[in-house]
Amino acid sequence: MLVMIIGRTIFKIYLCIMLLEFKNSTIHFTVTGKGKTVVLLHGFLETLHMWQTLVPELSKTHHVICIDLLGHGKTDCLSYVHTMDDMAKGILTVLYHLEVKSAYFIGHSMGGYTALALAEKAPQLIKGLCLMNSTYEADDEERKELRTRAIEMAKTNYKSLVRMSFANLFTTASKLKFLSEYDAALQLALQIPLQSFIAAQEGMKLRPNRFEVFKNLKASKLIILGKKDSLIHSNKIATQIKNTAIDFEELSEGHMSHIENKSELSYLLKRFI
Repeated sequence: MLVMIIGRTIFKIYLCIMLLEFKNSTIHFTVTGKGKTVVLLHGFLETLHMWQTLVPELSKTHHVICIDLLGHGKTDCLSYVHTMDDMAKGILTVLYHLEVKSAYFIGHSMGGYTALALAEKAPQLIKGLCLMNSTYEADDEERKELRTRAIEMAKTNYKSLVRMSFANLFTTASKLKFLSEYDAALQLALQIPLQSFIAAQEGMKLRPNRFEVFKNLKASKLIILGKKDSLIHSNKIATQIKNTAIDFEELSEGHMSHIENKSELSYLLKRFI
């Protein structure tokens, strides 16, 4: 059930801001432009606003859908655990409502994990899938333990933990070079509720390795990683996907390519779609 639509013009492109009912809750998303559909999925501690500089360009030629994932932005938190499958179900609800038959999906970090869960559930919807600063791998035991410790820390000192977690996504040089963008993104991260933080962390711990799902997907496939990304080892991924139909691009900076490598990323994504 559609409960709200607001229309306004941005860069001469019509933008619809929507809230859609999902499991007695709401999902927030935006729709811009006309043409083949592109779905943009943000990462952990982000919202659909992370795409604000890309949407005007992409929507000149495409129908662009941006979705706030469960517990992020204006989409409600549903439970104590948000699995990637739960998030994928929310995306499917939006796509079915909009009668989208196929689309290109671009997922940043956790958005990539969610896109892979969607690809496993509904591969026929996927025309192309880009994992942006993301991976098909599951958490190893060390990473799961780090998430567990972060959850416990969050219960007593949440704002400080968010600041620390967000800072780790950037190199020291990037934080200084892109200070205004860093501060703006951090302020959005600080608005994510504690329960949403915990639910997403628990969900990411549970996600399986989806390399086979990605490799066997009958669609265009691209991985974009940052050379200085401390969360994902680009050399390991590049080796694993060798001799597959998965394309690979490495940018010069870290995990936040939409801030740190904005122009290069825009070029790659426009070429991909």
